[in-house]
Amino acid sequence: MSLIPLGFLASLAAGLATGLGAIPVLFIKRAPERLLDAMLGFAAGVMLAATAFSLLIPAIEVGGVWATVVGFVIGALFLALLDRLIPHMHFISGREGPPSNLSRVWLLILAITIHNFPEGLSVGIGFGTGDIGAATALAIAIGLQNMPEGLAVALPLAREGYNRGRALWYATLTGLVEPIGGIIGVSVVTIARPILPYGLAFAAGAMLYVVFDEMIPESHRKGHEREATFGGIVGFGLMMVLDNIFA
Repeated sequence: MSLIPLGFLASLAAGLATGLGAIPVLFIKRAPERLLDAMLGFAAGVMLAATAFSLLIPAIEVGGVWATVVGFVIGALFLALLDRLIPHMHFISGREGPPSNLSRVWLLILAITIHNFPEGLSVGIGFGTGDIGAATALAIAIGLQNMPEGLAVALPLAREGYNRGRALWYATLTGLVEPIGGIIGVSVVTIARPILPYGLAFAAGAMLYVVFDEMIPESHRKGHEREATFGGIVGFGLMMVLDNIFA
């Protein structure tokens, strides 16, 4: 199979993991905040390790440190711009973007779209490198960290009064932006190989913006810093193992 279909299918699978992680909402409406913060820390740890091992190191190897820095900064600024311009609401933290008349559900969907797009992009660009093993490890890592995010989306929706089936559906829907990012990423770097290091670094910068701007602060917001920290360490360690298994 060529790289483009592989990148699309891998990013689709990673995105669908969001819905898989939200399945417990069918049986519970609440979960211990301590557990949710630990899971969010785990997701942040996975993303940090994936950014370093699967995106930044390959970008430096392919294009050198300066190309990597340029792409990295542009990726972070791009996410910051989207965060400022697109109306959205983070149901986890309650933080809002620009004023809008959209419903709370659509504001949530837009927020998770901003969040998930760079993850799908990173999977697609990973396959665009041609290193199927490393790209597979990255796709698995993104899928794993999407699972607690799916639950973190579905549970607040259930508490808002949405029935459990709709909460699961909306959580799944938020993950479906990832194959869009995936096919864009793999197509662009496959067709235009010289931009590969910039693409890898761009995805890394965008992902790190999400980690530092939302995931880590939110996981520490309710006094469960230790649980979130150890969750992050476990996630980082798991990604190291995956990266070596598929190397």
